[in-house]
Amino acid sequence: MKNIVFSSRIFQEGDVYAFLCTELNVSSFGDSVEEAKSSLKEAVKFFVEECETMGTLEEVLEEAGFNKASEPSEKWLPREPKVEEKLAIGA
Repeated sequence: MKNIVFSSRIFQEGDVYAFLCTELNVSSFGDSVEEAKSSLKEAVKFFVEECETMGTLEEVLEEAGFNKASEPSEKWLPREPKVEEKLAIGA
């Protein structure tokens, strides 16, 4: 299993918490924040394992904007934004 660091965002939808891995567009949910976070980690792990099985993991990670850190850890790190802000259009 590769060592992959990813970003996540949490949303509350009624009584359920939804977690989203923004880079890989993988999501999961739970009845609590901790349950949703654990569920997302599991979903990302399964996604990564499937990509490894298919032989596409490095390609998928690179296309999602991940960079491979140098040794010794060989972690895959998400791209970091220079600026993050909300914008709007419309009347």
